[in-house]
Parts: sequence; structure tokens; C-alpha cells
Amino acid sequence: MSRPPYPATSADYQALARARLPAFLCDYVDGGASDEQTLQANTRDWQDVHLRQRVLVDVERIDTRTTLAGQPCALPLALAPVGLAGLMARRGEVQAARAAEALQVPFSLSTVGICPVDEVHAATTTPCWFQLYMLRDRGVVRAMLEKAWASGCRTLLFTVDLPLPGMRHRDTRHGLDAGGPGPALSRAWQVLGHPGWLWQVALRGRPLTFGSLSAQVPHARNIDAFKAWVDSQFDPGVTWADIEWLRGLWPGMLILKGILNADDARQAVRVGAQALVVSNHGGRQLDGVLSTARKLPEIAQAVGADIEVLVDGGVRSGTDLFRAVALGARGALIGRPWVWALAGAGEAGVRALIASWQRELLLAMTLAGVTRIADIDASHLDRVAPRATP
Repeated sequence: MSRPPYPATSADYQALARARLPAFLCDYVDGGASDEQTLQANTRDWQDVHLRQRVLVDVERIDTRTTLAGQPCALPLALAPVGLAGLMARRGEVQAARAAEALQVPFSLSTVGICPVDEVHAATTTPCWFQLYMLRDRGVVRAMLEKAWASGCRTLLFTVDLPLPGMRHRDTRHGLDAGGPGPALSRAWQVLGHPGWLWQVALRGRPLTFGSLSAQVPHARNIDAFKAWVDSQFDPGVTWADIEWLRGLWPGMLILKGILNADDARQAVRVGAQALVVSNHGGRQLDGVLSTARKLPEIAQAVGADIEVLVDGGVRSGTDLFRAVALGARGALIGRPWVWALAGAGEAGVRALIASWQRELLLAMTLAGVTRIADIDASHLDRVAPRATP
């Protein structure tokens, strides 16, 4: 994939990112679980959602604004939490948060981000959303929540689909799930082949710690030691009772991310969540599950009147945002596209990507004959039989 001189799409920024990042970081971002069937379906299945074009409708005044989790937004989009985003550009989470604030969309900070929550909030005036994993050490969980709240976070995005990390073969091939001198030497060789990344990120981007966990994790500056600690902390025994405990601890907005079943969505309502994200973790957990585009209508129909429904997975354009809303979502979260833009062109790239998506969404609304986000629904879609699965 050649590098475009003037990037216009998510794929263009992906090409820029692959030219600037060491290969192990590219594949960390791009890869999915096992054979990556769900990863591919996530993107492909949005293309089977066909818009219904209308003409001679008064569309002089189009308004792409909406609210997500109670936060006013310029378009129905939020930047999803992405672990290690601070390795993709110098202080990457801060750059992305500034871009999101400038374009008036929410930014979500990952538990395993490089920049700590107080650094992100010092660089912006709009509080970010904070993403949390349930760890075995509930004292660590409590401490992170207290710090996030003290820093100004009022929206908690709790990831529920990671009792264990998925089988990500690209990471295995690069030695990211193994310690020792061999994998470290391989990564060092890749880094030396990207002197720009070495200078801008590895050297000038320090400290490359896991910011939100640096006070809790022994040897947090060593990626192998940190990974071993995190792997030991994933808790496959988490149940809905733990969500009730979390609900009692967190006084702000609670969003559950990783819902892929209507019964689970109904249970999310019962335990007091105010929003959910229809998500298969970007195809990075259980390979072979249905895409989020396929699951969204069922879940939105089951609980849409009782809870705010968001979606992520494979969303690659402003037209996909229109599709997501038409299928029942309030809005969509994106991960890989903003990371590609960040790695390829920094804060300016993230700004340009969001602005381009807003223009594309506006065009879709104009040609579908709808002027407000709240008016987009399934009547703006044409029903076509999905393509046969190869």
C-alpha cells in the first residue's frame, strides 16, 4: 500500500501509519483474534447496509449534532479507548484528546494507555471518558476510579468482554506475548528501521509508562513485566454482581462495552448501566462471532427505549455513521481509524479525519433527505439480501 501524499480516507491514514510505525506496532493495531474472520466481517458487513436516496427534499439546513452519554457532540462519533496509543505518536493520547475536543467529540482513555488521566485532562478543558477493565485487585480498581473522578472524568466505559485476552496470532509472530532476548532483539531491529519513530516517540515521548497504572503496578516501566502483571490480573470470575458493585462505587455515567447479545443487553439495563456499546472488541477476542453491524438491530430493538445504544467495530466513514444510526445506535465509537490518523499525521491527522467524516455524514444525510440525526432510522435504508459468505 503506497503512501498517499494527501490522505482522504481511513485506509489512506492506515498506509501512512504502516510506513511510520515498526511492524510489531502496526500489527498490534491492525490485527484481530485467530483467523480474523470477525475482524474482516466487521468492516464488510457495513457495506451490506444500503442507504435509500431521495431527491427534491428541502435539505438546505443539515444538523449533524447529537448527544452521546449526555455530552453534546458535533456528530454521532466518539474515539474509543485504545491501549498503548501513546506508542503510536509522541504523547499520543494527549494529541488525540486535543483533536477530539477541537472537533467536539468525546475521547476515551484506556486503562492501559501511555498518558495518565491527569495529563490528558491538563491538556484539555473537556473531560475524557475513562475506560476500565475489572482486575482481580479491587483496590487497584478503586484507586483508578478515584483518580479518574478527581481528574474530572464523569463517564466510565467498562469493558466486559475481556475475561482473558484473545488469541492474536500477529502479536505471537512478533514475540509480543513472550519475554526474553529473542523477541526484544526482533523489536529493537524493527525500531532501528524507523528512526523517525525512535526519535519522536521512543526518545522524545518519554515517559513510556502505563500512566493510569504506574502507581499500582510493580515495574510498570518494563513492558514485559507489566504484561505479566496485567495477564495475572484479568479476572474470568467477574459476574453481573461485580457490575452492581461498580455501579455503587461510580457516581457518574456508566457505559458497558462489549455487549453482543440481547439478553446481556437487558441485564445491563437491570444493573443500572445508562448506555452500552454493541461490540466484539474490534474482532480481537472471540473469532467467529457475528459482526456488530449484524447484531446491532436486534440489540437496539430489545433495549433501545431503556438504554442508550452505541456501537463499534469496522466503522470506517461518515457514511458508516449514518448506517449505524439508521440501524438503531445513538452513535459509534472508532478505534483503529483514529490511531491510524494519529500515527500517520499526529493531532492534525485526527482532526482532519473527524472533519472529513462529518462532511461525509452531512452528504449522506443530504442525499437521503434527512436533516437531523434524531430523524435517521431504518426508513432511510434499502433492504437488499446480504452477500453470500465465501
